[in-house]
Amino acid sequence: MTFRERYLAGEIPFEAIDDYVDEWNGSDDPRTLREFLGLTAEEEDVWIDDSDEALMALLDREKANGTEE
Repeated sequence: MTFRERYLAGEIPFEAIDDYVDEWNGSDDPRTLREFLGLTAEEEDVWIDDSDEALMALLDREKANGTEE
């Protein structure tokens, strides 16, 4: 399961994203980091353009609304 799937399911805290990034950095995985984390393009843009906190807020809204895109 991706970070996004596990976070939206409430299985892991948001801070676990750092572990996923570290895992991706140390791997030969051909996927982009966005794909590895399971983020949508919009989520990636928020993360890059704004902050970790902005991404967490966006994901939390999705979690509260029960919507996974």
